[in-house]
Amino acid sequence: MNPLIFERKRKSNIIGVGIRPKKDLSKYVKWPKHLRLQRKKKILLQRLKVPPAINQFNYTLSKNQTQDLMNFLKEYKPESKSEKKERLLKKAKDDLNNAQSKDKKPMMIKYGIKHITKLIERKNCSLVVIANDVTPIELVLFLPALCRMKDIPYCFVKNRSKLGKLVHKKMATAVCIQKVRKEDQEKLDYFCKLSREQFNDNADIRRKWGGQKMSKKSLILKKMKDKAKKLEEAKKKEISTKL
Repeated sequence: MNPLIFERKRKSNIIGVGIRPKKDLSKYVKWPKHLRLQRKKKILLQRLKVPPAINQFNYTLSKNQTQDLMNFLKEYKPESKSEKKERLLKKAKDDLNNAQSKDKKPMMIKYGIKHITKLIERKNCSLVVIANDVTPIELVLFLPALCRMKDIPYCFVKNRSKLGKLVHKKMATAVCIQKVRKEDQEKLDYFCKLSREQFNDNADIRRKWGGQKMSKKSLILKKMKDKAKKLEEAKKKEISTKL
């Protein structure tokens, strides 16, 4: 570029003049309604004072522990419709021939909040796994207290869709396991012990209140107000000493 012909001017970023620099415009995007509700809910839970009964759902098993538990529970997936149909047809044929059927009903995880509640009340389950993101939370809010009352180990895991995959559904609020095969009893004992240590016997998570976290903007405003108050108090002291 020849400096004698063309005069170098400073780049202007005013609207309608030059090309504006790239910046994050995500706050101007109109997100879908379900996403907006999710964001608002998360912010509200951070700002408001959350009671311990709801706040305890924020304490979950770690990523590795959850993965190990899911791999263990996959072995006890419920039967699909076709598998159940085959087993019942085989059993019906054996009954017609007056022969004892060798195929017994397989051991599998139970799901459905009403069914799980009945099993806990009868003390007929070994471990209860509860999702931490159930909406409305009132559906599973009573389960931890009921498990402690009946002395049954329970744990919280992230993502209800993970539990849903185990039982051939989109989502599941909670699942429980009753009995396991002899070779898997050691694994079940390990998860029961882990759940008791982290949830059943851990009274701290049931006493802690949640939320009350201020945003960056409100923290800056608070600092400014505190600074202004201190300056006012200092001025008042100066005036009182002069008098």
